[in-house]
Amino acid sequence: MQQSEEDLAPVIDSHIHLDQYEDEKQPLRLSFAQHQVEAVIAVSTHLVSCQRTEKLAASSPSVIYPAYGYHPEQPVPSESELTALFEWMEEHLNHMIAVGEVGLPYYTRLEAEADGKSLKMQPYIHMLDKFIGFAKKHDKPIILHAVYEDADIAVELLESHRYAKAHFHWFKGAEHTVMRMAKNGYFISFTPDIVYEKEIQDLASIYPHDQIMAETDGPWPFEGPFAAQKTHPRMVKDVIRAWCDVTGIKLEAAFELFYNNTKRFYGI
Repeated sequence: MQQSEEDLAPVIDSHIHLDQYEDEKQPLRLSFAQHQVEAVIAVSTHLVSCQRTEKLAASSPSVIYPAYGYHPEQPVPSESELTALFEWMEEHLNHMIAVGEVGLPYYTRLEAEADGKSLKMQPYIHMLDKFIGFAKKHDKPIILHAVYEDADIAVELLESHRYAKAHFHWFKGAEHTVMRMAKNGYFISFTPDIVYEKEIQDLASIYPHDQIMAETDGPWPFEGPFAAQKTHPRMVKDVIRAWCDVTGIKLEAAFELFYNNTKRFYGI
């Protein structure tokens, strides 16, 4: 018999693109309480996205926590555009919970290589280095899009800045990278694909329990039992249940763990 959700800790979606939900933002927000969703960490992808996220957060303080940054799976901004973004972030420091989403363009690079082209990585590395420096300067967590071999570059940058307040969202990577990240105290988060992806289940079985969170990366769609469903923060419950199946941890303890980990990492 499945444990009643009323007996479990509430959930926090540690990574969602709330500004990308088009006309569904308001009904989505209003549905949080009925699904025991206490809060979400709403990330941004560029300056206009940051501004949209800022407005969403202002409408629901203590529920929508905004993070500001520049998603790496797009062309590098000009120096003037990047300067404008950093200036805007400086002006909104008191509102932002974290720097993000930032990182390196793994999938864009793969697409370029498949087309027989090459993608210059140095501009992206330079941009990420600046974001890490900004996060450290202002003591803000940093939310990273860095998977497989790109994660090694991100780790080296973090180590060079001696900054450990890092959240690698939807992480995938080699075991040596995983061990290095865990040792450095970095957090990772699992998406609903933990339900059906063995690679993620294997990662969940070894990563330290006090350095994990749950996310949806919504509105990104998922497969398996989530096929044809609109991604909703309530799906972090499925993430936690799947993690329990992998680790053998009791459901009540797991919900409490994910809740406390997320609140501790983000200081909310």
